[in-house]
Amino acid sequence: MSEETMVAPPVPLTPPIPGIQATALRRAFGTVRAIDDVTFEAPQGAVTALIGPNGSGKTTLLLILAGLLKPDLGQAQILGHDIVTENLRARSVVGWMPDSFGTWDSLTCMEILVTFGSAYGMSKVSAKGRARDVLAEVFLTEFADSPARVLSRGQKQRLGLARALMHDPQVLLLDEPASGLDPRSRVDLRDIVRRLAEEGKTVLISSHVLSELDEFTDHAVFLSKGRTVHVDPAESEGAARGWRVGCLDPGSIRSFLIGADIPWKDAPGALGDVIVSLRGCTSAAHFVEAAVRAGVPIHTVTPMAGRLEETYLQLNEERR
Repeated sequence: MSEETMVAPPVPLTPPIPGIQATALRRAFGTVRAIDDVTFEAPQGAVTALIGPNGSGKTTLLLILAGLLKPDLGQAQILGHDIVTENLRARSVVGWMPDSFGTWDSLTCMEILVTFGSAYGMSKVSAKGRARDVLAEVFLTEFADSPARVLSRGQKQRLGLARALMHDPQVLLLDEPASGLDPRSRVDLRDIVRRLAEEGKTVLISSHVLSELDEFTDHAVFLSKGRTVHVDPAESEGAARGWRVGCLDPGSIRSFLIGADIPWKDAPGALGDVIVSLRGCTSAAHFVEAAVRAGVPIHTVTPMAGRLEETYLQLNEERR
């Protein structure tokens, strides 16, 4: 083979470092094990939902990842930086938004953000410029020179998000960020979070509003009694879930279901609707095709619950 035709072997691609990587994290408060073996990864450029009932350890986990609480055992890294041995480096790339945002009520929104910018080493001029940008991003420009005490609960939440964004972090930890927000602000928050992920940032977001998380999250971590619980996604083709079927002729849909030997039950609330158990979207598509071919006038087919809610409801450990 001549030198001209020789081809160099391909260079193996190095997988990207996870934005967040936690391994066997544990943290106790006295005899209470708040975190009792948490292991997961949150990739860069994606939004990861953190889901679990009250007391499952979500806030404790976020405090550990933010570098504000030291784990008893285990390891966690933020973009490859260990949160214990490289605490300052890890914290420098994290934007932390707690579920309750405390403010200095006598300071203006601009003053609060500039103060936090200075804590991250920004010059006063740079901090002011960045503060104007993030206030515009969270729709608080008109309150830049207003004291924080005049803000509503929802506006303070938006100011908390602005504070978390001040130093342009690569990893965002958001604990119940939609708490107190009106519907318009919730949509704005969703859009901001999606844009940040599209810019390559890692977003870990905790919320109890699972229907909203379903709309913009890419991955999910489920906690139960301080532990990560590995449950197959409810949207997978192997997982059955309830679908509500509406039909112009209630009798025809029931006859079709009986003839096709498909389990069903009457749906609550709407006269004539039924609930059938189907295994994923492909199964639902085949069901609709078969029903239409049989002349059944179906007008609506929708899942009874979102992907995250369906998976969450499968977690029965908290009830034991």
